[in-house]
Amino acid sequence: MRTIRIHVDAPLATGQDVALPAQAGEHVARVLRLEVGAPVVLFGGHDGMEYDAVLAEVGKRHVVAKVGEGRAVGNESPLSLTLAQGVARGDKMDFIVQKATELGIARIVPLLTERSEVKLDAARAEKRLAHWRAVAASACEQSGRARVPVIEPAVPLAAWLTSLGEGGPMRLALLQEGARRPAELALRDTAILAIGPEGGFGERDRSALAGAGFTGLKLGPRILRTETAGLAAIAALQALYGDV
Repeated sequence: MRTIRIHVDAPLATGQDVALPAQAGEHVARVLRLEVGAPVVLFGGHDGMEYDAVLAEVGKRHVVAKVGEGRAVGNESPLSLTLAQGVARGDKMDFIVQKATELGIARIVPLLTERSEVKLDAARAEKRLAHWRAVAASACEQSGRARVPVIEPAVPLAAWLTSLGEGGPMRLALLQEGARRPAELALRDTAILAIGPEGGFGERDRSALAGAGFTGLKLGPRILRTETAGLAAIAALQALYGDV
């Protein structure tokens, strides 16, 4: 039987009883039909720890697990990457968040850019943020990670660039006219990767990125869709400087 890993957004400690999140509890009770005593693995997503646990109560609307011994999970990439992703339409953004998490991304910043087709008012932005965070947590459950990537609220590109300040990690922007290829970089342990939405970065975006110290990165002669571009770049950087 495969290991059932469940993200619980709360501090965990050996010996405590923890109520599983509603969706996870329903999946355990109604879909998997697990009973009291069944083993599961819990992780909080913030400290790199996971805990063996057993189901202590299984009800239709309430499932409780008893937390057992914990252990550190050492599968985070030595290359800490931030993906600044132009918000994509529909399910594309879910796909990007899911696969970037599986590839080991540390942080995701959804960007509103010159060519962004997605418009988010305050209420919708809050709902999308909660949804993206849930997608990332689910991807960690599947991939064995015990740290859930930080996903920040969607922000206009100009405001985000201002917040970066001076110095910091290497800044890369995927551009068709990019001057550098992944193998030509000299990355250490952190980097920021900016990816445009459908249609790529506009002229004002590219000027702002250059002014903020971003180096143009190029993957090859073909034009990649936004849902492909960031993932391909992450995989290339991980292969060269991380743990892929």
